[in-house]
Amino acid sequence: MATEQLQGARRRIRRWMLSRQQPARSHRLTQNRIFILPTRAGSVYLLLLVLLLVMAINYENNLIYALTFLLLGVFMSAIFHTYSNLAGIEVEVQDAQPCFAGEQAGFEIELKGSARRTREQLQLQLAAQTLPRILDVVQTRQRVQLDCPAAQRGWLRPGGLRLQTTFPLGLFRAWAWLNLDAKVLVYPAPLDVPLPSALQPATGQGQDSLSRRAGEDDFGGLTRFEPGMSPRQVDWKSYARGRGLHAKQFEGHQDPDLWLDLDMLGGEALERRLSKLTGWVLELSRRDVRYGIKLGSFVLPPASGEGQRTRALSALALYGLEVTE
Repeated sequence: MATEQLQGARRRIRRWMLSRQQPARSHRLTQNRIFILPTRAGSVYLLLLVLLLVMAINYENNLIYALTFLLLGVFMSAIFHTYSNLAGIEVEVQDAQPCFAGEQAGFEIELKGSARRTREQLQLQLAAQTLPRILDVVQTRQRVQLDCPAAQRGWLRPGGLRLQTTFPLGLFRAWAWLNLDAKVLVYPAPLDVPLPSALQPATGQGQDSLSRRAGEDDFGGLTRFEPGMSPRQVDWKSYARGRGLHAKQFEGHQDPDLWLDLDMLGGEALERRLSKLTGWVLELSRRDVRYGIKLGSFVLPPASGEGQRTRALSALALYGLEVTE
C-alpha cells in the first residue's frame, strides 16, 4: 500500500511538472526546471552528521567537532556538484521513424552541453519506459535513442522525459521532467496471411488494356522521375550523362490494378482486418505491384513504390482515429 501511494505521489508530481511547460522540441535545463533532494544514502549521511554533532556537544571533543564540520562541508559541496551536472544541458528531440504495433518506437534525443565541462552519470527515461538509459560520459554533444513500447496503432507520444543524476557522491538526486513535443506513427501489426486469389480490379481496366505504366514489354520513352516511382525505372545512363533524373516508360500488356478493400474481409474484427491489409501492403510493395486501397469513404489511387507503401500504411494506421497533426 505504501509503495502504491508513493508511486501515485510521483505521478502527480510528474504531471504537475509537465503542466508548467509548453511542449517543445528543445529544452534547456535552468534553475527553474531542476529539482534536487537527498537520496536515501544522503538522508543516512545527514543523520550521521546529527549524531556526530550530538556526540561532540556531549563530550566537548574538538576532534569530533572538526570531523563533523568537515563532513558537513562535503555534504554541502555535493549539492552544488550534483546540480551543476545537469544545469545548462540542452535537450533536443529528433524525428522518429514509424514502426508497427507491438514493436519498440525509437526516439532519438540529442544532448548538448558546454565544452568547458563534462557531464557524467546521466539517466534518461521516458514516462512510458520501465528502465532508464544511463550515459557514463556526455561531452559537447551526444545522441541517444530511447525506446518506447508501441502497444497500438495511431500516433504515439512519449510524454515526458526525465533527466536525472546522482553524481558525484550519490548523496543527492537532481532531476528535471521535460515536456517533449514528439510523436511517431505506429502502423497496424502485420498479419502473415496469404494474398487472396482474386482482388477487385480497378474500374474501367480490362484484361486487354494498354497503358503507359512501368511494364516489362516495349520501351516507350523517358519521363521525369517523380517521388513514388520505383527505382527500377531510373535511366541511370541518362543520369550519368548529366541530363537529370528520368524514368523509363514501357508500353505493353498490363494486369489490372489491384484493390485492397477493407469491406471485402467480411465481419472480422476491425483491427484484424487492418492487420491483414497491412501484411498485404508489405507483400505487394515487396513485389513492386501497383495497388490501391479502399477504407470506407477513403480511397488511395493505385500506384507502386516506396511512396505508395508509406501512404497506404499511414492510412491504415489512422483509419477510424482522430487525425492529430
